[in-house]
Amino acid sequence: MSAGTYEAKRKDGTIYYRASITHQGKHISLGSFPTQKAAQQAYQEAGRLLRSSRLGIDDYENRRRALSFLKWVILVNYRDKGIYIKTPIYMEKSFFLYFFSPADYLIFDIDDLFYYSSHTISRRGGHLFVADYGMQVNIMSRYGIKNHAVEGRDYRFVNGNPRDFRYGNIEVINRFSGVRRKEKNGSYYYETRIHVRSEYLVGVYQTEEEAAIAYNKAASILITKGYEKNYPVNYLEDLSSKEYQEIYKDLSISSHIRNLKDAPQN
Repeated sequence: MSAGTYEAKRKDGTIYYRASITHQGKHISLGSFPTQKAAQQAYQEAGRLLRSSRLGIDDYENRRRALSFLKWVILVNYRDKGIYIKTPIYMEKSFFLYFFSPADYLIFDIDDLFYYSSHTISRRGGHLFVADYGMQVNIMSRYGIKNHAVEGRDYRFVNGNPRDFRYGNIEVINRFSGVRRKEKNGSYYYETRIHVRSEYLVGVYQTEEEAAIAYNKAASILITKGYEKNYPVNYLEDLSSKEYQEIYKDLSISSHIRNLKDAPQN
């Protein structure tokens, strides 16, 4: 068997080959391959990549590669930064790049390194997900952006780059379910809407907190009337229970919601 490769067998008896390399005392798996030749080519390519600082991430697409792009990024980062990370991350001083291809990557703060070094990002329908505790979790929620939020309305990337997920570059405009920030004559106000059979206006409020609590109050009224919809709850962690209750009690809710007939029983 050639250096860095070995034969393996699947449960059904099929033979395949694995490749690995040891660099600066670190044993690195390079993956599995259908033939011994392919495994050996991956081993040789990994050796060249680890020895030559002239090869970078951009060089991956110059010709057909034996290594996957994932392994290519991992090895380049390990060679340059001395840290082995099992996801396709390249570290910079205060941020890192998470690569999908040489020209396709996301930017994150270094504070997120631990999380994304152990969570692989996948794409589905234009959304970005990680597997967390057995569930597919949209990474936008990590930055306070709710599911179905609309860029430009509910949040924005300050520098205009939608690949830049550094915390200072994400401005969440509408943090709470059912709440939309509006502007008139240079001043902001907050509009609350809730969906029953169609969208209903709950009311217009001076503060975001009032608007969020108004949504909760409207949802409670509708649930009492038998509208069994799983309305999300707006949590206001900066308010004490007493402060929350005082606002809740005094909030005005649209008569269209208060006067809705009870939901028909099945």
